[in-house]
Amino acid sequence: MVAYEDMIANTSTNKAPWYVVPADNKWFTRMVVVAAIVEALEDLDLSFPRPRGKARNELAKARKMLAQEK
Repeated sequence: MVAYEDMIANTSTNKAPWYVVPADNKWFTRMVVVAAIVEALEDLDLSFPRPRGKARNELAKARKMLAQEK
């Protein structure tokens, strides 16, 4: 157990953390893993790219065509 704790303490970093997940209960294990993934994705602070130039004009044309289909 000491070697295990030493390995985790010396190899886990902010950019590549280790997560110790209990595996005694399958639903709880999955919940812990999903929570870690959601937290990591939220920390990335992602956003959709903004279209520019020609792509923006094509998007406006497509939006107009779709609006006319109603």
